[in-house]
Amino acid sequence: MKKVKVLILRAAGTNCDYETQFAFELCGAVVDRVHINSLLAGRKDKIFEYDILALPGGFSYGDDIASGRVLANEIKNKLSDRIRKFVLRGNPVIGICNGFQVLVKMGLLPDPELFEQIATLSYNSSNKFECRWVYLKIEKKIKNESNCIWTKNLPNVINLPVAHGEGKFITKNQKILKSLNRNNQIVFRYSTKDGNKPAYPLCPNGSIQQIAGICNIKGNVFGLMPHPERYIFALQHPARECCADKKYGWGKIIFQNAVDFVE
Repeated sequence: MKKVKVLILRAAGTNCDYETQFAFELCGAVVDRVHINSLLAGRKDKIFEYDILALPGGFSYGDDIASGRVLANEIKNKLSDRIRKFVLRGNPVIGICNGFQVLVKMGLLPDPELFEQIATLSYNSSNKFECRWVYLKIEKKIKNESNCIWTKNLPNVINLPVAHGEGKFITKNQKILKSLNRNNQIVFRYSTKDGNKPAYPLCPNGSIQQIAGICNIKGNVFGLMPHPERYIFALQHPARECCADKKYGWGKIIFQNAVDFVE
């Protein structure tokens, strides 16, 4: 069987690419970490040699102007046709933390058909960097499953770590927020351990409706502020209490879902 190929797109300031690579390789994929300059200098259609695209966490270009803004503009201005075609043909795409910020600010989320920025991730309400483990409630509205291909087979509430200074999800207007809810595009909400509405610090950034992750209507493009690549093994959890089994953490299931989807 042909191996699933993953492209991890990185830039100056990206710092979670190795962890993301390890997670995908653990799930059986072949992974290339490709710098944006290398992709632009070579064949720009190289992206179509891959099955999955990942934008990892970090501080791309030092988060100058705003988090993810420079990389988002660079991708949209120089790779827009190829990136959009890759997404619209159904290939899985994930943006983690800084990668989520990039997807939203280039307009791939929440609507790659529109391909315009209609939401953002702004400064945390605390006005400081927030780093801790949080609980995430998974929205399951269609046959008790998420609309997102990345979050199949997960329980109602999971644990993942966050580490960000600009994670407050905001939509351009209430109409867009209502559309996200109506189309089952809200994937993760910050919650308590019991799945209830949390207060700070369990909601670390002040996101509207406690939104921690969203997807497009098809469910193949997924952006989230928490870091699944940092909870691949059970031993990575400080209390070892929210594990998928005795060996792996919930993060592995997220990456495995995408690899299995392609296969």
